[in-house]
Amino acid sequence: MKRYNGWGDPAINAKLPDSAAKILENLAGPPRPAQNVALETILKKVPSPRTAESHPCISFDAAKRFEHAHGQSMPDWIAMRFGTLSSFPDAVATPATDSEAEDVLAFADRHRMTVIPYGGGTSVVGHLDVPESGTPVLSLSMEKMNKMIRLDPRNMIAEFEAGITGPQLENALHPHGFTLGHYPQSFDYSTLGGWVVTRSAGQQSLYYGRIENLFAGGSVIMPAGKMSLPPFPASAAGPDLRHAVLGSEGRMGLLTRAAVRISGIPENDRIYGIFFPDWETALSAVSQLANSDAPLSMIRLSNPSETYTNLFLAGHERQIGLLKSYLRLRGFSENNWCMMLMGLIGSSRLYSPGKRIARAMIRKNGGIWTGSPMGDAWRKNRFRAPYLRNTLWDKGYAVDTLETATIWDRVTPTMNAVENAIAGALDDLGEKVHVFTHLSHVYTSGSSIYTTYVFRLADSPEETHFRWRRIKDAASRAIVEQGGTISHQHGVGVDHKPYLGAEKGEAGMIVLRGLLRAADPKSRMNTGKLIDS
Repeated sequence: MKRYNGWGDPAINAKLPDSAAKILENLAGPPRPAQNVALETILKKVPSPRTAESHPCISFDAAKRFEHAHGQSMPDWIAMRFGTLSSFPDAVATPATDSEAEDVLAFADRHRMTVIPYGGGTSVVGHLDVPESGTPVLSLSMEKMNKMIRLDPRNMIAEFEAGITGPQLENALHPHGFTLGHYPQSFDYSTLGGWVVTRSAGQQSLYYGRIENLFAGGSVIMPAGKMSLPPFPASAAGPDLRHAVLGSEGRMGLLTRAAVRISGIPENDRIYGIFFPDWETALSAVSQLANSDAPLSMIRLSNPSETYTNLFLAGHERQIGLLKSYLRLRGFSENNWCMMLMGLIGSSRLYSPGKRIARAMIRKNGGIWTGSPMGDAWRKNRFRAPYLRNTLWDKGYAVDTLETATIWDRVTPTMNAVENAIAGALDDLGEKVHVFTHLSHVYTSGSSIYTTYVFRLADSPEETHFRWRRIKDAASRAIVEQGGTISHQHGVGVDHKPYLGAEKGEAGMIVLRGLLRAADPKSRMNTGKLIDS
């Protein structure tokens, strides 16, 4: 069971320490709790479906239609919490096999329905928005297509139905000694198909690779026909059509099966905490580590603002006090230090010397190694962070994130430009925004930049949405001006669509439109996402 108006399991709650609440009030202003509308009230707003055509796989149930009418974007949250959601799919289909999925898509075509593929409902950029039009809308849920089809240990490939969630996938692989190793923050609910069509990045992608490295092939049911993608280890037979599916966001068709490259469960897999005296020193160390021989699974570097935020949100005042005292004794200035989590992974033969390489590099750059307790705590709670969003909303604050990626020499200017744009976006309204950033995925040539911001809710959904839009647009413009990608791992959806052309260029957009038109000539699939047409 999932919360009807927020993130995750209703039985799981994230606590905000009293001391943290006071600090947050200073950073973002006094809380302004908003009333949350009851589920029963929202369901009364679900209109009668605009089609009466039935099908064995289709439901017209109001609760199911509401559940499939939104994702986890900030506009979704505002609509769920204030009860202003106004667009709902007319029906929800839950096919259990490829043949049933084909039949549902044929049914939708006959009845001129727009189809929105639905995986885990975790999109944060509007992939699941129901278009306001006269055309009936069918949400096609993959929840029943969640099985492992085959495991091929010799060729290190496993094939799954695309609706399988992260836990289901890993539970299928682990008893055989294998893992996919793809752990986005939405792992508990997001699906393999969702990862593929949004070009997802897992938290340990430095070792396992992003989803484009793991996706070996599969099957896509397009309005123009069914496309099979064999899992070749490599091919020079023209453009790789897997990369047309990757990032297609449901516009080309329905991904029903995905073959992925798997790995053996590593002998060692630990995460360590490190502190650096300042941002520039830390960034230099991170870029060196990213280009080293150390067997790294992840690097997550928090800037001073996020380091401060993480420490006050953690509570544990005695332990944090001891840590601060120790760092001050080592000559660190509290306003400047940066926390880093670093994962080391692999066989003992490579792990131990790799650890020595990493520690020497950290020491050379003035870093202090604090061991594994911080890493253990992060791993234990790494999929719980979104639950704090529920808690903060109930207290009167909205929380959202955005991300980009750029080359090393643009990381700091881009991060500063984005943070400054966000922090000042509501100045003329007399509202403060607390903003903080970390580098979450590093590459030999650069890094992603993942920024979180907190602002007060307004009295009305319209004003809250206005504030969010001001912040989002200011940050997006800063990203474009700095030459970063408009999306590193969240996809485009609706929220990033206005900025895609700046990245792809006019000719690139012509190619993209032509590709989608060829796959879906009548524009039935997830209309209005990624591009307008």
